[in-house]
Amino acid sequence: VDRKKFHTAPVGQAFRLRPFHVLVATGGGYAGYRKYEDYKLEQLKKRGIEVPVKLASEWEVALYKTVPTRLLSRAWGRLNQVELPTWLRKPVYSLYIWTFGVNMEEAAVEDLHHYRNLSEFFRRKLKPQARPVCCLHSVISPSDGKILNFGQVKNCEVEQVKGVTYSLESFLGPRVCPKELHFSPALPSNSFQQQLVTKEGNELYHCVIYLAPGDYHCFHSPTDWTVSHRRHFPGSLMSVNPGVARWIKELFCHNERVVLTGDWKHGFFSLTAVGATNVGSIRIYFDQDLHTNSPRYSKGSYNDFSFISNNNKEGIPMRKGEHLGEFNLGSTIVLIFEAPKDFKFHLKAGQKIRFGEALGSL
Repeated sequence: VDRKKFHTAPVGQAFRLRPFHVLVATGGGYAGYRKYEDYKLEQLKKRGIEVPVKLASEWEVALYKTVPTRLLSRAWGRLNQVELPTWLRKPVYSLYIWTFGVNMEEAAVEDLHHYRNLSEFFRRKLKPQARPVCCLHSVISPSDGKILNFGQVKNCEVEQVKGVTYSLESFLGPRVCPKELHFSPALPSNSFQQQLVTKEGNELYHCVIYLAPGDYHCFHSPTDWTVSHRRHFPGSLMSVNPGVARWIKELFCHNERVVLTGDWKHGFFSLTAVGATNVGSIRIYFDQDLHTNSPRYSKGSYNDFSFISNNNKEGIPMRKGEHLGEFNLGSTIVLIFEAPKDFKFHLKAGQKIRFGEALGSL
């Protein structure tokens, strides 16, 4: 009787685990564990129990970074652009609407069959009257979202959430050339924070807005200002939800971000769009040279672009409420700006806010 021969590989070879697979499995499992921990903390907060701040250690941050979030976000971006069959669009989008509480009555196009893919649905435009722009206050919210923190910048540190800070200089990078910002040179002995303040008696303020997946994903100009410089940091794409922001110090400094700097009537003004997991795509409408989450850029670097040129001495003027850019899912906007000491925020930490509503005024 003929017998078939079976070729078997050694057991060690058959079950060989490559380092990449180990890192992905370990990092992914740990990320899942953190999500569960965040859920438990949220439940405690809902019951009115004060949750102490517990920061991640260096090894925990390093482990989280082993998850290939940049690669996964690029894959997610391609998946989002796949055209869905007409019959599948309504059930897919309806599930998303139900999961994240999307209000489609505000959408410029309410018919779900209109959106060819998930990317178009995420970046849906609103009806013109859905977000009236407040004219009474000097700074409005640039987006829908949740207020994580706001107030004066102190000791060159900014709060991402209560009790957890990041370095102002690490976040913005080295000071932009004064010629580009129309500012007078600062004294070398001054701190980074003092170098940004251009007028005597002014203070530096900040505001952090978290955009959830169900929020409107476009962002707008928060005031009348001129954008003169863009700095792109190609960092990680870790989650920026409030639970993670409470856990990882300098989270916003680790993540990919686009820093727009310029000036308004009171001096220095900046708006930073911070990327996150599945939000590798940050688009600035007037900046065609910007390409985020691109393999050609390495972490730990940054690239600058000036909007000041021989043909354009002033930069890009932006009017309050004007379309500025968009995320491909939801993330975080950070405003850091100079204003007189009597500037007042009209906010509460943790409140929901919508684009066009007042942030603060003099």
